[in-house]
Amino acid sequence: MLQRVNADADDTAVAATVPVATIREPTTLEAASMEQFLAGIGTRAFRFAELGLRQRDDALDAVQDAMTKMLAYRGRPPGEWTPLFWSILRSRIIDVQRRRVFRLRWLSPQSDANDNTIDWADAGPDPARKHDGREAYSRIAEALRALPGRQREAFTLRVLEELDVTATARAMGCSEGSVKTHLSRARAALQRQLEEFR
Repeated sequence: MLQRVNADADDTAVAATVPVATIREPTTLEAASMEQFLAGIGTRAFRFAELGLRQRDDALDAVQDAMTKMLAYRGRPPGEWTPLFWSILRSRIIDVQRRRVFRLRWLSPQSDANDNTIDWADAGPDPARKHDGREAYSRIAEALRALPGRQREAFTLRVLEELDVTATARAMGCSEGSVKTHLSRARAALQRQLEEFR
């Protein structure tokens, strides 16, 4: 499970990255709301990061970093938090992917970067149902991993996270038309890949 971010412990790190003019003490309500927001989005963010990074530890680190960076924006209106968080997480995932490519290319070209182990401890008590859930998630995850990155992001944010087109475009850093195009292509590809699974 994800570890929760302690806002008090990270104030020093946040203060170092935010201009002094924008730093102010959050009200108790803002701090509580941000904590609730991060607690509510943590599991979904982890699954999103895990699909992009394919390694549990890297996904946990990316989500934790994104949550820490969100603390700098706790004074922003809560309506802006969702697309802002996904944009921060997406940037962090891209950074990790770039570093990994560099390491694989220059430092250890024979290393295996495809460790797809997933902990299913929280899948439920019923073994048959647990197995079916594992198999379904595995097939859907593989289908999502096979998509190009932008299509996977558009599908995850629009369909799984239920963000509107405008918020998805802000999170992905592209136009609304691009979001619609990527989503359409992702849906078509997923439909082809999961045809026999229906």
